[in-house]
Amino acid sequence: MSTGTPRAVVTGLGITAPNGLGTEAYWAATRVGKSGIGRITRFDPSAYPARLAGEVPGFTASEHLPSRLMAQTDHMTRLALVATDWALADAGVVPADLPPYSMGVVTASSSGGFEFGQGELQKLWAEGSQYVSAYQSFAWFYAVNSGQISIRNGMKGPSGVVVSDQAGGLDALAQARRQIRKGTRLVVSGSVDASICPWGWVAQLAGGRLSTGEDPGSAYVPFAPSAAGHVPGEGGAILVVEDEAAATERGATVYGHLAGYGSTFDPAPGSGRPPGLRKAVELALDDAGLAPGDIDVVFADAAAVPDLDRAEAEALNAVFGPRGVPVTAPKTMTGRLYSGAAPLDVATALLAMREGLVPATVNVEPDPGYDLDLVTGQPRAMAVRHALVLARGHGGFNSAAVVGAP
Repeated sequence: MSTGTPRAVVTGLGITAPNGLGTEAYWAATRVGKSGIGRITRFDPSAYPARLAGEVPGFTASEHLPSRLMAQTDHMTRLALVATDWALADAGVVPADLPPYSMGVVTASSSGGFEFGQGELQKLWAEGSQYVSAYQSFAWFYAVNSGQISIRNGMKGPSGVVVSDQAGGLDALAQARRQIRKGTRLVVSGSVDASICPWGWVAQLAGGRLSTGEDPGSAYVPFAPSAAGHVPGEGGAILVVEDEAAATERGATVYGHLAGYGSTFDPAPGSGRPPGLRKAVELALDDAGLAPGDIDVVFADAAAVPDLDRAEAEALNAVFGPRGVPVTAPKTMTGRLYSGAAPLDVATALLAMREGLVPATVNVEPDPGYDLDLVTGQPRAMAVRHALVLARGHGGFNSAAVVGAP
C-alpha cells in the first residue's frame, strides 16, 4: 500500500446473530461457546428433511423501526436496518451531520427478501394480482438492503450490492475499502441474510448441502469425520468502514483495519486444475504486505462437506504448513449465514483482537487427517494482530480478507 493511500478502518459494529442480538450479547455467547442452532420456529419444518436452523432470537422489528417501513420490508431488511442503526451508534456517527455524498452503502446478498416474496406470490395465486403489494417490486431484490439503508440515513455516495453467495460478504467489504481509497469518507458495509421460510428452505435444500441431522449439537460439524452438510442461519453483521484520517480527526474508536483482500473463481469441475482458494489467500496476504507467519488465526469457511473441507484444509496447509496456524469456525454456533457469514466472522475477529481471545469451534472433534490446529472445546487466549477470514460461495467463488488490529 502506498503512503498516500487512505486506510479503511472499522469504527462501528452492528450484529444480529442466532446466538445473540446485538454485539455484546453475541460476543458474550460466542466467547463461551453458546449455540443458537435449534429446530425452526418461523414455520413448521415437519414435512422437510432438514429441520434445524440458526434463528435470530428476541427480534421484534416494530420495537426498532417506524410502521411505514414494516409494510415495505422483508425480515432480512428489518434486521439489516436495525444492525445499521446499532453500527452507526457504536461508531458515534450521526449521518445528518455529514455531507450526504461523503457516505456510501455496499452490502451483499445471496437470495434477497424471500419471505416477503413468498407472501406476495401466495396472494397472486390465491387472490389475484390486484392483491399483490406494490412493494414486491423491490422488497425481494438483492440490492434492497443497500437501498433502504441509504434512504433511511441520507447516504448518497457510492453504493451497490455484491451477489456471490457466502463469498459476497467479503467482496462487499472489499468494495467498501475500494470506495474509501477513492475518497469516500464513510461506507456502511457487510451483510444480513434471512431466508428461513418455506420458499427459501426449498431453494436451500435444492443445493444438496444441508444437514439433515436432528441434534443441534452434532448436525453441523465441519472438519469432523461425520461432517454431512451445514445448518443454515439468518443474520450477519453491518460494519461502519471509514477513512482512517477522518476517523482519527473526529476521535473515533477503531476496532481494526481492512488490510488485504483476494478473490478467485474455481475452475470447471473435471478440468484437472486445483481449486482457487489457496490463490485467494496468497493474493490477500500479498495485498496486505504480510507473510503467512504474520497471521495469528484463520476464520475458516467451514462448509462441512467432506470434499470442500478437504480442499480448504489443503489450501491452509499449503500456505501455512500442517497445523501451522490456529483455525476456528465460530459459525458452528450460528449456522452458515450465507452472505452474512463472513462479515460476522470479520466482526468476530475484531472482537477477538479487542479481548485477546479466539472463540472455539463448538461440537467438533476434528479429523486428524486434515492436519489443522482447530480451536475446539474452549476459547484460546492469545494476542491477535492479524486474522485471515475465508469465504466460499456456491458455484466456485473464493474470497479471503486480512483484518488487522488498530
